Amino acid sequence: MNFLLNFFTSWFDSFLALLPSSHLQSRAAEDFLWRRSMVWWLVNGQRVCRICCKDRTGFSYLQKCNLVNIKLKWVKDKVLDAAVTGQRDLKAACILVSIISSVSHDYVPIYHLRRCRGQLGLPDELKLSTFIRRYPTIFHESSFLDGGGTPVPSFGLTPEALSLRQEEVNILKQNQMDIINRLCKLLMLMGDSTLPLQTIDQLKWDLGLPYDYHESLIPRFPKLFSFVKLQDDRIGLKLLSWDDHLAVSHLQKKAALLEKSEGTDHHSLAFPIGFTRGFGLKRKCMRWLEEWQKLPYTSPYVDASHLDPRTDVSEKRIVGVFHELLHLTVHKQTERKNVSNLRMPLGLPQKFTKVFERHPGIFYISMKSDTQTVVLREAFCGSQLIEKHPLVEIRQRYADMMAKGFLDRSRGLYRESRDSELV
Repeated sequence: MNFLLNFFTSWFDSFLALLPSSHLQSRAAEDFLWRRSMVWWLVNGQRVCRICCKDRTGFSYLQKCNLVNIKLKWVKDKVLDAAVTGQRDLKAACILVSIISSVSHDYVPIYHLRRCRGQLGLPDELKLSTFIRRYPTIFHESSFLDGGGTPVPSFGLTPEALSLRQEEVNILKQNQMDIINRLCKLLMLMGDSTLPLQTIDQLKWDLGLPYDYHESLIPRFPKLFSFVKLQDDRIGLKLLSWDDHLAVSHLQKKAALLEKSEGTDHHSLAFPIGFTRGFGLKRKCMRWLEEWQKLPYTSPYVDASHLDPRTDVSEKRIVGVFHELLHLTVHKQTERKNVSNLRMPLGLPQKFTKVFERHPGIFYISMKSDTQTVVLREAFCGSQLIEKHPLVEIRQRYADMMAKGFLDRSRGLYRESRDSELV
């Protein structure tokens, strides 16, 4: 290494001695000097970098200087898949219940419900009326004649569904501040504490927000939120007041609650890790993961623009952002597409969702319902949530009603009841 350095140095010095001083002052000569310094760095830079990082060797050195190229395989987890199964239909049914219950009359024409189809997340090939008729324990069908004498299907709620909906409304009122705090923390994760309403709408089911939150909830807190017009002419929601008490991540809270927290290094917090049975983590990956867990933890609520996105330190911060985001959801899961458009507001690099594949011990990607759903592993014991939000209990009762109605309809009970009503 020293031989190469001395050779290049002496060669460049000899060449420069032959040049007149006017040439040295030219731009070409300056460029030549720059090239010389670059050659010196290529020859000797590795040794300098070792000196700068002499206190960290091996994997620790790599963690600070570049993103370690580790690929972990995806392994199907039937237990966590069970926690995702049925969520798409449940979400669609609950949104329809909210829409129908918000109108002044009892029944809503099918053409009115079709306007909201984009929010339901149902397959394009599935007719909305077909979906609604699957669950007669929740939705009751009627019809009226239009101007041309053609019967138009309309749908209302069964007495059981109306009663459950009223319980849901009461739960939302009782947990109003919890819901507001979740929304505040979501906006605090963003660089300018602002998000388009369209983006929030994609997450409102996961956050437990009321269907009409922008009308029924936001106006009650004029000192917290403001509707703003964004550069692309969309309407956004901006947080007006920053709360330091809320700007603490779930991982930081958990570390503070540990009995031996005084002896814990809060600078390098580790994420809870768990793998699917039979995952088979290779020794190289285990070593990398152990070192990665020891890296500095950057709170998702602080500015991280100084971090190099090509390092594992930056990747740990990105993992921390989505770890916190999933903890804000009531089911500790969300569809991957819901977070794909958060790159700019969160200030994240390209392909930031790759952290879900690189850290299968923290996140699980379920392929159920023809979509990718990201699940937070630590929040589940088997397929059941460890901590259940009151809304989860209400939604589970909706799911039970849907299962019963689907089974009754498959047995022909729904057809019999409809025929008896028409007699």
